[in-house]
Amino acid sequence: QVQLVESGGGLVQTGGSLRLSCAASGRTFGSYTMGWFRQAPGKEREFVAAISRSGASTSYADSVKGRFTISRDNAKNTVYLQMDILKPEDTAVYYCAAAGRWGLSTTPDRYDYWGQGTQVTVSS
Repeated sequence: QVQLVESGGGLVQTGGSLRLSCAASGRTFGSYTMGWFRQAPGKEREFVAAISRSGASTSYADSVKGRFTISRDNAKNTVYLQMDILKPEDTAVYYCAAAGRWGLSTTPDRYDYWGQGTQVTVSS
């Protein structure tokens, strides 16, 4: 079992930055691929970014490539999402997730554990 707790969301103006954190419980954090997803009102949950167990490989949605950076610190059981040059269309609830059996995946159903989400609102 892995418990995930996100933090760092908030209200920011267009062009601003936020850094999301996701703290994981347990001693096996390094055995999970970690991902960030987001869900805006009335829309399906969508993939944002993922990072491999070691942190050596990453994957990004085209909509955030070049603006967002995913990273992890296995010693601290934490994954991060640095979000720069934020746009109003980035407004959503952001979720972190852990996948125990898959490599980098963009599909929500391949992730086994989810956090409760943190709201990010970008004002125009």
